[in-house]
Amino acid sequence: MTPPLPPRPRRPSGFRVFLRTLGRGLNVTRLVIINVVFFGVLSIVLLLIVGGIAGSRMQREVKNHSVLVLKPQGRLVEQYSIDPLQRVLEGLSGNAPKQVQLRDLVGAIDAAAHDRRISRILLMPGDLQGGGFAALREVGAALDRFRAAGKPVIAWAVNMDQGQYYLAAHADRVLVDPQGGVMLTGLANYRLYYKDLLDKLGVEVHLFRVGQFKSAAEPYILDHASAQAKQADSYWMDGLWNNYLDQVAKLRKLDPATLRADIDNLPQDIGSTQGDLAQLALNEHLVDGLATRAQLIAMLRKDGVPAGKQGHGFREVNLDRYAASMPQHDNGSTPGVAIVVAEGEITGGKQPPGRIGGESTAALIRAARHDRRTRALVLRVDSPGGEVFAAEQIRREVALTRAAGIPVVVSMGNVAASGGYWISMDANRIVAEPNTITGSIGIFGMYYSVPDTLAKLGVFSDGVRTGPMAGAFDITRPLDPKVGAVIQVIIDKGYRNFVGKVARARGKSYAAIDAIAQGRVWTGQQALDRGLVDQLGGLRLAVADAARLAKLGKGYPVRYVEAPLGGFERFLVGINQSASIHLLQSWGVRLPDWLAQMPALAPELQLLRQARAGTPNIYADCLCAPR
Repeated sequence: MTPPLPPRPRRPSGFRVFLRTLGRGLNVTRLVIINVVFFGVLSIVLLLIVGGIAGSRMQREVKNHSVLVLKPQGRLVEQYSIDPLQRVLEGLSGNAPKQVQLRDLVGAIDAAAHDRRISRILLMPGDLQGGGFAALREVGAALDRFRAAGKPVIAWAVNMDQGQYYLAAHADRVLVDPQGGVMLTGLANYRLYYKDLLDKLGVEVHLFRVGQFKSAAEPYILDHASAQAKQADSYWMDGLWNNYLDQVAKLRKLDPATLRADIDNLPQDIGSTQGDLAQLALNEHLVDGLATRAQLIAMLRKDGVPAGKQGHGFREVNLDRYAASMPQHDNGSTPGVAIVVAEGEITGGKQPPGRIGGESTAALIRAARHDRRTRALVLRVDSPGGEVFAAEQIRREVALTRAAGIPVVVSMGNVAASGGYWISMDANRIVAEPNTITGSIGIFGMYYSVPDTLAKLGVFSDGVRTGPMAGAFDITRPLDPKVGAVIQVIIDKGYRNFVGKVARARGKSYAAIDAIAQGRVWTGQQALDRGLVDQLGGLRLAVADAARLAKLGKGYPVRYVEAPLGGFERFLVGINQSASIHLLQSWGVRLPDWLAQMPALAPELQLLRQARAGTPNIYADCLCAPR
């Protein structure tokens, strides 16, 4: 008997085949993406390592008779607010980071003054986007020290605004392209006012302030600047502009009155050169000559600067490469001066570099105080103020540092006003530049309510409460005038505290400080005349002053106290400060521009910044912000 045949295997349905094929396709796609990302990242890391090894050799190859080319791009800042990964990616994509650290620029100029390999500086300020006159004055002082060492500075640009020209005026020779020019206009301070818009939206803004000149919140309650605001702003702006004119006139050997007249009469004078701004700048002795870039190079070659690679251009070294070649000093346990930077708006809690946090900045001061190497502290302030309690947290740490026997000197940068002055006032000494913006001793509070806004939408609020203060700060309800009176009393008390603390710190009467407070802004020179600061000068002077108070001898180390970086961030900073990026670019290695935006496009990468080795990292983060 023939055994029965085994049943035929059933053919899978077409839908199952489709799903299986789709699954395999997705799996292959997943593996391809993972491998591309993995090997792409691995390639970048290997290139950086190879570039770092070759770049370390390149760093030592700053040849004799080199020109240090300073071409700052972006803003001058006290402290980077761009994180290290973003700076590396921007560098590899060929885009210079849009921030230049003031200490790096000044440090390179001072080092070059005594470096036999550097014969001169070529300053190209055309891409500098701002930095405040006090910061520019610091750089200008460094350029003056370089010139005092017997080395020339040449400035060249296509076009220069008044901030860029403020730096260029420190050069031995100032040149512009024949198609460019110099545009000096004066200072202006125009703001937008929102009262009519808020009225149309039905938003009620309640302002509580003390000080007739405390005008920071006026745009929310007025549709124009108040007479008091115009009066106060005109006074400090005139002081700032007069300082600018005096400084530029002195550097260029001009008469300040003539310089002012030339700036004010631009509409009439430009016709004399048929619209040629470069020729007008030459006629008015703002520049020493007109030159294209090719003519500039020929001029440098004629002055004895050797040719560059393959006989082209001239022998040069840029700021980043030169800074990377500078020796790094490890001072070990040698006592010295610590510097803490307080830059940006003052807010509560912990904030990243480039911002001031009540907790984070106070912690830096505390860390400096507890460090046995710290004999004196310099607090470098560049801040318009912010939250009162956060400022008070920082001020208390300054007071505790003084109480511990460590002298504290404040060095004011571009702005140290209102809350910026609050954190400064308890120092042993306050040093400001003549064109620092400071003062503004006063406080204000704002409260918003939106019952009329809701009414326009047909929405109304109603209910009950257990007492007169219950629900007092419900923004859907009108503000009770009695509650407003309570807020004003609190603001009044805050102002008395502010003025009283300043009076005690400066050794003056309450009435004397109140007379120059009232929220009024002063320049550094005006503040010195009124006893709000002790001396005019920059960070260099403040450090010397702190060392003197601490009775430190010569050769003391100076170190910045900053939040510690993680291992990955330290690696990125090292790469960014080395010559490897420039070497990789010379090899033709350049990342696409979009990759520089990866931190924003791929926020999940930010999780690596806080990852701890050797332990599970648990997150509760949706990373779901739309982009």
